Amino acid sequence: MLRGLFSRLGGLGGRKLDEEFLEELEEGLILSDVSVQTSTSLISDLRDAARRGEARDDESARDWLKRRVVEVLGVETEPMRFNPSGLTVWLFIGVNGVGKTTSIGKLAHRLVEEGHKPLLAAGDTFRAAASEQLAEWARRADVPIVAGQQGADPAAVVFDALQAAKSRGRDVVLVDTAGRLHNKSNLMNELAKITRIIEREVGHPPDESLLVIDATTGQNGLHQAHAFAGTAPLTGLILTKWDGTAKGGIVLTVTKETGVPVKLLGVGEKADEICDFDATEWTETMFS
Repeated sequence: MLRGLFSRLGGLGGRKLDEEFLEELEEGLILSDVSVQTSTSLISDLRDAARRGEARDDESARDWLKRRVVEVLGVETEPMRFNPSGLTVWLFIGVNGVGKTTSIGKLAHRLVEEGHKPLLAAGDTFRAAASEQLAEWARRADVPIVAGQQGADPAAVVFDALQAAKSRGRDVVLVDTAGRLHNKSNLMNELAKITRIIEREVGHPPDESLLVIDATTGQNGLHQAHAFAGTAPLTGLILTKWDGTAKGGIVLTVTKETGVPVKLLGVGEKADEICDFDATEWTETMFS
């Protein structure tokens, strides 16, 4: 799990806030998967704060950084969006292998626990066995799934799923999609078509368009976020395999550099191992 930056730097010891310490701190941020750009910006701001007398030693520097980072991330955790007057649709996107299907399964389980009636749409008709994997999660959560044949038009599957949700009285549709960043133009055209179908059938775009990122991939996750955010309207990020990283700076990096908030963390393989992102809690851990 995430280990605090200051612990890795040797803890707090009343060190003077000089250039040597600031350079160590910047290097520590970068090694924690905070991007070079974000790390440089934070240290530059901290240096200015030191000149104003707002930070004088390592302890006050930590407190200043915690306040600044919470400002960047947002004090209040952004909840998942629901449509208060009709069908809610959550769209999941990302590259292969990041855990989209698993995240959908976990959220279906959570929605059932909260009293909702979800339905799963197997919109990944490209990857072999994708529908079967999603169907297994649907079975575990005891929720219906709408799927098509491999190679079928994903937008048609989503259309059928929306119709099924309306006729069966389901209130949330979770839409899986294919992950093919190496074929970005085709993927984005496909996502645009799916989004148009959703907007046409329910009267609004997806309530959530969630990019799923593997937290253990570090800076590669930022590249994915930039690639998708530049071509698809994202409302939030899900970081999976959070239990497998000892760093965690990717949270700050993707939020600061894309403006898209982290909403959920996947912390294991079990159905209930997904949690809402808490900016204050994360910052306390990151800078302990």
